Amino acid sequence: MTASYDVIVIGSGAAGLTAALALAETRRVLVLAKGSLTGGSTAWAQGGIAAVLDAGDTFEDHIRDTMIAGAGLNRLETVEFVIENAPASIARLIDLGVPFNMDRDTLHLTREGGHSHRRIVHVDDATGWAVQEALLRAAEANPNVTMLPGRACIDLITGRNAAKYSGSGRVWGVYALDEATGKVEAHVARATVLATGGAGRVYQFSTAPRGATGDGIAMAWRAGCRVSNMEMMQFHPTCLYNLETKNFLITEAVRGEGGHLINPSTGERYMAKYDPERMELAPRDIVARANDDQIKRFGLDYVHLDISHQPAEFVKAHFPNIDEKLTSLGIDMTKEPIPVVPAQHYTCGGVLIGLDARTDLPGLWAAGECTESGLHGANRLASNSLLECFVFGEAAASDILAAWDEMDDPPAIREWDESRVTDSDEEVVIKQNWTEIRRMMWNYVGIVRTTKRLERAAHRIDLLAQEIEDYYGSFRVTTDLIELRNLHQCADLIVKSALKRHESRGLHYILDYPETDPVARDTVLIP
Repeated sequence: MTASYDVIVIGSGAAGLTAALALAETRRVLVLAKGSLTGGSTAWAQGGIAAVLDAGDTFEDHIRDTMIAGAGLNRLETVEFVIENAPASIARLIDLGVPFNMDRDTLHLTREGGHSHRRIVHVDDATGWAVQEALLRAAEANPNVTMLPGRACIDLITGRNAAKYSGSGRVWGVYALDEATGKVEAHVARATVLATGGAGRVYQFSTAPRGATGDGIAMAWRAGCRVSNMEMMQFHPTCLYNLETKNFLITEAVRGEGGHLINPSTGERYMAKYDPERMELAPRDIVARANDDQIKRFGLDYVHLDISHQPAEFVKAHFPNIDEKLTSLGIDMTKEPIPVVPAQHYTCGGVLIGLDARTDLPGLWAAGECTESGLHGANRLASNSLLECFVFGEAAASDILAAWDEMDDPPAIREWDESRVTDSDEEVVIKQNWTEIRRMMWNYVGIVRTTKRLERAAHRIDLLAQEIEDYYGSFRVTTDLIELRNLHQCADLIVKSALKRHESRGLHYILDYPETDPVARDTVLIP
């Protein structure tokens, strides 16, 4: 089955729906989502959105904080572009009905690690969910937006998939598996927007949702796009340590509102050893390494995050969802510390894009966590991620509309060919390879790295490559197989990037090269 729309958006989170709504004013848009429409990372974002809205704050301050957190690897023009567009993005969200917390007649602003001012607008501690709901409401009400959940995208459609074959890298849409029927459909359009999120599930411990398997990054790479800075994987310092509940994030704002990090063995508040000036408000890479060091040095399972010295009513008012979750697990955060561990949290690298959200391939734009726009550099500043989604979702839509008359209509595209494959009778292979990749990446390509461990990871990735390709070439695709193929591809890109960077900078901390080079350079891989 081949369906034709004006624009295809792959992903139903903040970046994808922002682009879709902007495009839908004049174009017919198809939004494809793997699993449910709310299954991406947007709904999980607790903290908020960074924007200069207070008279005592300035764009220059926000730009400086972002550059400092990014260890100088950020592209200044991108940082300026995103931060200067932040107030307009917040205004659009208010128009969509996002119920941001208020302080009398103005927006309530909180502060998070790395920020020099209170500039985080939020909806309690569940900002992402409120944003996701508002965007979905608007998209569902728009007659020009069609949303198809349950579509696992396999590969981008280019000239080589046209009925009249060509070597053109021009993108015409995507092949996607209908998860309900098991059939593969060709979705065809003049323009395609990748908004597929990050690759967090390449790691054994991650705060990312189940579907964060780097699909967009892997598809773009296979089609011919460059990727940049894939070694810059952010680890959140404070993921709840609990055997019943995995991947529950304790927001940065708990530290922003006075939470202390304490060694449960010694009772010491230890951040003064790692960053005496900023303490718990240091950027995430510093805090994550500190937590990792304490856990390894003292043989701990976790460290403590304690905000029980604040008034109980203050804690419950600021963190109602976290309080409710912890209470259900028998933890009273108003009276006792929270056990936390670091976990993979955000993919700072990705598909290389410009300020217009264009990738290297004609017909393909990208926005959000699947990209490397230059905003985050070597470490994402807290609450800049949702902001990036809104600004680049808008940028992609604007550029597509501006270039519309120059774009050709799609050619006839070949249907997906399943004539030489059968149903798998070896699903255990997928589970085994998935588990092996995630454990290997956690142990060898984690918070602190060495060249020897990276080389071991590269060797194992190479060993798995042929096995996964043989499996993919022999059996009908399933969502698990699509994700395994993409996870493997992203793991390979992360390790190759990490081996190319002979310095420690931001999130890439390698014991063999502890110094930071005087000049910051992107790690760009070319297909």
